[in-house]
Amino acid sequence: MERKIRIVMAKPGLDGHDRGIKVLARAYRDAGMEVIYLGLRQTPEIIVSAALQEDADVIALSILSGAHMTVFPKVMALMKSEGMEDVLLTGGGIIPDKDMKTLQNEGVGKLFGPGTPIQETIDYIVEWVKTNRWQE
Repeated sequence: MERKIRIVMAKPGLDGHDRGIKVLARAYRDAGMEVIYLGLRQTPEIIVSAALQEDADVIALSILSGAHMTVFPKVMALMKSEGMEDVLLTGGGIIPDKDMKTLQNEGVGKLFGPGTPIQETIDYIVEWVKTNRWQE
C-alpha cells in the first residue's frame, strides 16, 4: 500500500478569505496527499490537537490577516509541547519577507506568498516529508 502524506490545513484567527486554501487543499489531494481541512477561524489549540489526532506529517496555515507573527509561534510552541518536532509547520499568505525569515529562523518551514506556483509548494512538502519523516 502506498504511503500518503497527511496534511492538516487551516485558516487561523479571524481571516475569512478561504478561496486560496481550498484551491491548495484540492491540489494536494489530487497530488495524492490525505488532506484534513479544518476550515475558517481555527485556534492554534484546535489546529495542533487535530494534527496530533490525525498523526499529521504537515500542518499548513493560510494567513492573510497579518496575525502571522502571533499565530505561527503559538502553533510552534504547542507542537513542541506535544512532542511534534518532526511535523512540518508551513503555510503562506500575506507575509513580508522579513517576517518569513524571522519565522523560519524560529523553526517554521518555508512560507509562500501570493503567486507561488502550486507545484512548488507540493514539491517542498513532499521532499520535506520524505527527508524528515519517512527515513527508513
